[in-house]
Amino acid sequence: MSGILQYFPITDPTLIFLVVLLIILFAPIIMGKLRIPHIIGMVIAGVLVGKYGLNILQRDASFELFGRVGLYYIMFLAALEMDMEGLKKNKYRMLLFGLLTFLIPFTLTYFMGLDMLGYSITASLLLACVMSSNTLIAYPIIGKYGLQRKPSVILSVGSTMISLFIALVVLAAIVASNKGNSSVGFWLLFALKFTAFCAGLIWLIPRLARWFLHRYSDAVMQFIFVLAILFMSASFSEAVGLEGIFGAFLSGLILNRYIPHLSPLMNRIEFIGNALFIPYFLIGVGMLINVQLLFQGGDIIWIVFCIVLFGTLGKAIAAYVASITMKMPLSSGHMMFGLTSAHAAGAIAIVMVGMKMMSPNGQPLVNDEMLNGVVIMILFTCIISTLVTDHSAQRIILRDKEFPSESNTESDDERMLIPVKYPEYAERLINLAILMKNEKLNRGLIALNVIYDDVDMRKNQASGRQLLDKVTQYAAAADVQMQTQVRVAANIANGIKHAFKEFQASEIVIGLHMHFNVSTKFWGEFHQSLFNGLNRQIIMARIHQPLNTLRRIQVAVPSRAQYEPGFYRWLERLARMAGNLECRIQFHGRKDTLALINEFIRNRHSEVRAEYCSMEHWNGLPKLATSIHDDHMFVVVTARKGTVSYKTALEHLPEELTHYFSGKNLMIIFPDQYGSSMDEMTFAQPQHTEERSAYEILSEWIHRKLHR
Repeated sequence: MSGILQYFPITDPTLIFLVVLLIILFAPIIMGKLRIPHIIGMVIAGVLVGKYGLNILQRDASFELFGRVGLYYIMFLAALEMDMEGLKKNKYRMLLFGLLTFLIPFTLTYFMGLDMLGYSITASLLLACVMSSNTLIAYPIIGKYGLQRKPSVILSVGSTMISLFIALVVLAAIVASNKGNSSVGFWLLFALKFTAFCAGLIWLIPRLARWFLHRYSDAVMQFIFVLAILFMSASFSEAVGLEGIFGAFLSGLILNRYIPHLSPLMNRIEFIGNALFIPYFLIGVGMLINVQLLFQGGDIIWIVFCIVLFGTLGKAIAAYVASITMKMPLSSGHMMFGLTSAHAAGAIAIVMVGMKMMSPNGQPLVNDEMLNGVVIMILFTCIISTLVTDHSAQRIILRDKEFPSESNTESDDERMLIPVKYPEYAERLINLAILMKNEKLNRGLIALNVIYDDVDMRKNQASGRQLLDKVTQYAAAADVQMQTQVRVAANIANGIKHAFKEFQASEIVIGLHMHFNVSTKFWGEFHQSLFNGLNRQIIMARIHQPLNTLRRIQVAVPSRAQYEPGFYRWLERLARMAGNLECRIQFHGRKDTLALINEFIRNRHSEVRAEYCSMEHWNGLPKLATSIHDDHMFVVVTARKGTVSYKTALEHLPEELTHYFSGKNLMIIFPDQYGSSMDEMTFAQPQHTEERSAYEILSEWIHRKLHR
């Protein structure tokens, strides 16, 4: 036995990393069979392999590094996934809950430390700071259930930062008082540094993000850029005198609108964090816990009992009082308690600061029993937090199923077909479709490449397959499935229409014609045949910059658009896009049309920041050109000839868009049209309509002759 023990603890970095990976791999499997949240498994595994357990691993610098990254990652992801519009709407409720979840545990723990544990005033204040703050240790459970934008989660995340910030300020006051520096000048300097820190990040990060994301689309570079912003903010936060997790959270809030929830970049950020950094942090926390102390008698059991009881009780009272005051369901109160009841690295950091402080009698302010009591408390509160959060998440899902939303996703026929041809443009079309798709349906996209049946067919087939492989990888990075097909056809429009029928698609997302060396017409060679030959929704887009850098979507809506069968389909797609990008959307149209749009947005997408501007006549379209900026998306909802919202002014749409909106991000939507199928050749509605009629050509020729 002694021969085996000589190899432990493992100090070789390669073997340490291997053991950690094995824990990350098998802990969820074992915990899943035991019906226990796997986060607890990570912490318990850390206890077992650490020096206070089986002494298998040495807690080397990698645990400090990856543990710090993991802690920052939890706070960063929590801010990144927050519903910013919901945050603005709930700011007063969040402030109330933040004050409650700080003050109640702080007060209970302070008096408990004085009366029941016999600590000094300063030591009791320090312990109160530990228990009034919290760590979002159970937040990965929220991501697993997809509840990031629930009001209870938003309030819990926001209140966590409020309580942590107040605790850090109180801690700074304790440290300053212990050093005899608690003067007015000290606090003025602290306030000045904090204000400069927040203002600097709010001014700098958006400009850096817009500049970088606009110029560089490489996946690795974008991910490294986000990490650089995260650690820059964390280091600045520590320089100000606050913990780095505050800076990580603030940077996540600022980057929130530049990293859409449904995007490959967001998927990469979540994947790396959940696969490596966050588990590393949890295992490292477990390695600090000495469970053996509980079996050695003495005051340690009493200290742990008091700290866990009063700290957790304070968090529970705050959560349930807040939920009752705000008239929220009981399951929301459970969620708020679960998320705010755990203590981890933040508690360790505060205690470590206290260990450097001396009491008036020359003894360390934090003795060994208090330190061990706080560390063991971490284990119990992590278990309580994960169990309560997991249970409440399940209750919220069951509650939402009992009260379904108005939208019936089961009857939704959404299947988006995306014809792609040019590699430099294909990914932006896929990204556009991802932002518009219904995430709850979890249906894949269909990418299509149509080539001519000519002498270059074999070469073009190979190029088409390479392009489709590329967009499939891009979609997979956003966890979106992709069906692909290279289709040979004598006519591109017919090839797209036949594929549309075969795949039973609901709509088409296609690039707007931009290569005028191929065709000088506005619609190109086949786009006009496409929208005249299909009666379903077609979205044509011309995108000059990454979609996540858009600040506003401006939509021109024709009169009587609400009478078209596809009215709510395109409105739903634009609302999803605005919601995922978290940008403003502005509708221009007649008052009766805008009233219906407003009602739809208010009832179905209340988080979307929508504005409404009256435009009584379609000839006012050119006037909008002055308000369309380079970082805006201009959307024109048009109509096919013979439909209820069609007007003769739409015949001049190509000329107006070319003249007034050249170089702008543009989207043209042809809504659904039902009734007789428009892809059948009839004498009343031919399959192909020329861009300019013979009458217009003859009229222009006569006009030129007369004015020579």
